[in-house]
Amino acid sequence: MKVFLIGGTGLLGSAAAEELIKRGHEVRAIALPPVPEGAQLPPQMALEFKNYLTLSDDEIRRCFDGCDGFVFAAGIDERITGPSPIYEYFNKYNVTPLEKLLRIAKECGVKRSVICGSYFSYFDKIWPHLELGRWHPYIRSRIEQEKMAMTLADKNFNVAVMELPYIFGVQQGREPVWTIIVKAVRGMKTATMYPKGGTTMVTRRQVAQAMAGALEKTNGGQCWPIGCYNMTWKQFLAIVHKNMGMPKRKVITIPNWLLNLGIKSIEKKLREGSEGEGGIYLPKFSDIQSAETFIDKSIGCDLLGVEDDDIEEAIGESIRLSVDVLDGKVKNVIGMRGE
Repeated sequence: MKVFLIGGTGLLGSAAAEELIKRGHEVRAIALPPVPEGAQLPPQMALEFKNYLTLSDDEIRRCFDGCDGFVFAAGIDERITGPSPIYEYFNKYNVTPLEKLLRIAKECGVKRSVICGSYFSYFDKIWPHLELGRWHPYIRSRIEQEKMAMTLADKNFNVAVMELPYIFGVQQGREPVWTIIVKAVRGMKTATMYPKGGTTMVTRRQVAQAMAGALEKTNGGQCWPIGCYNMTWKQFLAIVHKNMGMPKRKVITIPNWLLNLGIKSIEKKLREGSEGEGGIYLPKFSDIQSAETFIDKSIGCDLLGVEDDDIEEAIGESIRLSVDVLDGKVKNVIGMRGE
């Protein structure tokens, strides 16, 4: 299969390209410069530096020329802040351009597409009482992205949306998103205070396998809940502490009312400051943050042929690199972008 991939230098896009090439597929990719210093990109990947948001319809058609598959490993995530209503910004990057890309891909005879989405879309479906799309602009954009993609799928145009959870593993030269966790732990003096609950997670390599599997196996339109390992926050933070050099540090589980007090303070500072509105509306986030957002691997990863991996080591390398970045031991790193 000849595959056009957007986000070829990213954490997930580069891993997907490597996996697809290993399986015998040909990959043509675009991405924004620069390439992270030290990043290992598959040499067989044909890479051009282009911005998918500024390409004309004809330029997009040329990208799809001769391709059977399409992988969208781009967009922006919940860390973005900006003027209200921030949803317009998420829609600009996560929904509107993807609709055009999928439509043109279909017109050009592309048969299979894979989109990197969010596991929040999965939990919005199984926990509708939380109204995640109503309260959280970022989550709403992922839900709308998924709905839009499914409307374009048919028997001749297979579309898979990967409902991705916490992802661990590093790309040299790129700052891990997990610097956020390291900063939070360092900001608490004697113990780490965290809510009850936990999350599902995967490694970067497993995401690449899931994406390749979905590209090869999806029939029609299908949303794939992705999760291989379920951990409580206490279990996860024990691994974080160990790799931060504080293995004996305690985790104190706090009730939701106490979590909400801290959240309200953060939200107030955000709205009063220059950052504006966030992708997650914090006063309504405690219910999902303190839940067990677990996914059984049998409904996604197993069906897509995802292999077991060392999740503890993947968490460890993510945290260790985060520490080194924050301590200035690693220079010239690129911040995490959506693509």
